[in-house]
Parts: sequence; C-alpha cells; structure tokens
Amino acid sequence: MVVSSRGLCDSRSAHSTLSFYITGCRMANKKLLVDVDCGVDDAQAIMLALAAPNVQLLGITCVHGNTTVENVCKNSLRVLQACNRLEIPVFKGADRPLLGDGIDAGHFHGEDGLGDAPDSNAPTLDLLQEQGAVLAMIRIVNENPGEVSLVAMGPLTNLALAVRLDPSLPSKLRGLYIMGGNTESRGNTRVCGEFNFTADPEAAYIVLKDYQCPTYLACWEFTCYNKLSWDFCETWLAQDSHKARFMETIFRHSIQASKSKSFEKVFFAGTGLTSCDSYAMAAAVDDSFVVESDCYPVSVELTGTHTRGMMVVDTLGLLKKSHAAFIMKKVDMEKFKQMMMAALK
Repeated sequence: MVVSSRGLCDSRSAHSTLSFYITGCRMANKKLLVDVDCGVDDAQAIMLALAAPNVQLLGITCVHGNTTVENVCKNSLRVLQACNRLEIPVFKGADRPLLGDGIDAGHFHGEDGLGDAPDSNAPTLDLLQEQGAVLAMIRIVNENPGEVSLVAMGPLTNLALAVRLDPSLPSKLRGLYIMGGNTESRGNTRVCGEFNFTADPEAAYIVLKDYQCPTYLACWEFTCYNKLSWDFCETWLAQDSHKARFMETIFRHSIQASKSKSFEKVFFAGTGLTSCDSYAMAAAVDDSFVVESDCYPVSVELTGTHTRGMMVVDTLGLLKKSHAAFIMKKVDMEKFKQMMMAALK
C-alpha cells in the first residue's frame, strides 16, 4: 500500500480499486501477466515473481526492445527453464514500434539480451504458444476480469495494440505496473529519453492516455536513486543454487558495463546494482513495497528534437487529464533485498 503520496490525488485512493484480503499474514493469490523485452533485469524480475508466495504468473508476452523479439522469446523460455517453470505460456508479440525503427540495448544486455552467454540446453521456440501476444493479453484479462495485474517491462507496443483492439481492456485490470519513463528529463538512451518509452513513444503515449486503471510507474531516476550495493550483489549471486549460477552467468556482461566510466554517468547517483524491472515487479507482487509516491497526470512528448519519448509530468494539472499515475518515490529496500534473495534460492 502507498503510505504517503503527493500530487493531484488522495493517497487513500492508491489501492482503493485493488481488492485484496488479509487472513493473518497471508494475502490473496495475485494473478500477474508480464510483458517483457527480456534482458537481464527482465529475467531478474520474472524470477522474483516466480519465487514470491501467493503469486500466479498467467503468462509472459514478448515484445521488441533490449533485443529482437525472437531473442526475447528464447530468453523468456530460458528463464522459465532455469526456474523449472516451463509450463507457463510464452507468447510472441510485436517485433517493432508502432512508427519508425526500433532500438536495442545490446551494448548493455549483450546482443542476445542475456549477456551473450552460451546455453547448449536452451529450450527451442517450438515451446511458444501459437496465439500471438496481443490477442493472448486480451484473452487472459477477459478470462480473469478485475484480477490481473499487468506488469510492463519493455516498450509498450503490445499494450497499445491491445487497447486499440479491445478498448475495455484497462477497465478489467486490477492494476498496471510499468518500468519506464523519466521524471527529471535524464536520459539513458537519448538526451532526455528513457529506453522503454523512447523505443516506442507513440505506444507509451497511447498507454498513458487509454489505460485508466490504477497505474504505477517505476521511472528511470527512481531506480537509480534506489540502487542495491555491489556487496549485496556479490552475496546475492553467491547463493548455492542453480538459479544463482544461471543469473551469475547471464549477468557478467551487464555488471562489467555498469562499472564502466561511461555507464556510471548514465546510472547516476552512485554505483551499485540497478535491477530496473524488478522494482515494478516488486510493487505488483507486494502492495506494501512502495512507501511513498507522487500522483500526477502523465503523458509523453512525441515531437521534440531532443525530448521525443520523454515523459511529461503534469504537476499543475494543465493537461486536464482525468487519470493520474502513481510515480514511485521511495520503497522498502529491506523487503526488496529479501525478494531478490528469494528469487535465486
């Protein structure tokens, strides 16, 4: 639950439309659907969800982004195999943004998205579902009205296409959790643009406009301000488990990149582990994870020479939007450490 919230809405409304019950210390089962461009932090987030108690992962929809959508599908299957959860369905989605050409993050995640670490036992794409990601997203949400939290960790192309096909989709979601956008005009891809929004600005614009459900944003600057230490990272990866060894293998490339001079400028606010997508996933898994948020209408700049893809935070209410998003500011970092450690046990 959001304990403290600032902005153009009442903090008490943060989870007012999210139905949950508590019996002792147990929470109702949560149904998650995750949309990924599976790089290393997507893998970490998926593993966090799979290790969380009382969470049911209904499926993984794949989208272009950190690498090609074919690699994203392969990577998602590799993560599920590492966790012995290949029964979870994986769906192939959009291979490009709504307009223009895509971008990738091979320089950080590796060209294949998982550190270019060879895997002779990787599952094949034969395990993919026949149904496409967009139609699967619509079907799964409609089969579980009011129960599904959608966690979006890549470019928002699949979500934009889904709401165009089924405008009622957002009203049937329990909540929408997005890793993306920025609040201080700091870029990690372009001068003022965060990767996921910059990779498909039109899709991000549509999603922030048309998804009127409770919406929670883990933005770029927030993730940088809430790093985990490299000492924690060493302890995390040193666990004696197959999952920890898998993560250590696929994460080497990104760790080296993170510690380079050029990336230390991008990952500002000190050094450390920034598992960007895991923050959005942790918020979806545990209502008490976010302890402070801002609440403002948000949009995306589509035409600026240097600002295309930048998130616009309407602190004055000038956009006259009826829907505001919860922008994460502070989270329970001890709880985050516990969830991250559990993911690799």
